[in-house]
Amino acid sequence: MSSVLYDTPGPKAKARNWVYSGAFVVLLGLALWWVLSVMGEKNQLDADKWSPFVTDSQVWTTFLLPGLGETLKAGLIAMVIALPLGALLGIARLSDHTWIRVPVGAVVEFFRAIPVLMLMLFSSALYVQFSAVSSELRPLYAVVTGLVLYNAAVIAEIVRAGILTLPRGQTDAAKAIGMRKGQVMTYVLLPQAVTAMLPALVSQLVVILKDTAIGGALLGFGELLSMNRQISANYSNTIPTLIVIALIYIAVNFALTTFASWLERTLRGSKKGTGAVVEGDVAEVDAGGAAGVGKAP
Repeated sequence: MSSVLYDTPGPKAKARNWVYSGAFVVLLGLALWWVLSVMGEKNQLDADKWSPFVTDSQVWTTFLLPGLGETLKAGLIAMVIALPLGALLGIARLSDHTWIRVPVGAVVEFFRAIPVLMLMLFSSALYVQFSAVSSELRPLYAVVTGLVLYNAAVIAEIVRAGILTLPRGQTDAAKAIGMRKGQVMTYVLLPQAVTAMLPALVSQLVVILKDTAIGGALLGFGELLSMNRQISANYSNTIPTLIVIALIYIAVNFALTTFASWLERTLRGSKKGTGAVVEGDVAEVDAGGAAGVGKAP
């Protein structure tokens, strides 16, 4: 089916697509064969390096599952705090009051511009100097604080962009029937903008889960990826361990995106959405509008 931006490919175009697809599959197969060959030469495919994940339950009960639990705990805590905080900041950036809009915008841009690693390091140093948090809990606190500060700023831009995708007539019609701005935002704009924001929000939630690994690398946080060092020290199987950990990350994030896809279909089926979708890097959204934002028809 043709559209404004897409024409149905003809016979020659279909043939080229098949050729390109076949060439890609061949190249991918060759790359996989090369990787396996190198691993075989380095004895990384030997059964004794992979068997601990099947025969030794301690690999899971002592290392992988506890590490996964810490990753999920830090990620979920950061999500629970960052989502509502980001939503409030995003709505505040749309305020008609300059004394609200400008300071909130400065805060959002400030924390969005700082690498999450730096925020974690600063948070850890602040907890050491100005709090009584124990050394055992300090890495978790620092990781969650850094994730919340950075991702709340990003989510604020996602929320702002999602609301800006809605036609201006939605607001005008609501005001015409006497609704106050708070009512317009709560009952008209946000319910419709949720479906537009959901893909970008899910992408950011996946980023939160993956960024917990930064704390494991530099702050001693016992998350999933940091377990690689301990497993490798006991079983001398660094590459197999990294592959297994990567597969666990893929499974967790796939479950998250699958749930989000189901939720998006449900919300769209409720006819509260507009069909607009916030796509791309929300860091491209500037102070005057929403770049990379699909406009509702």
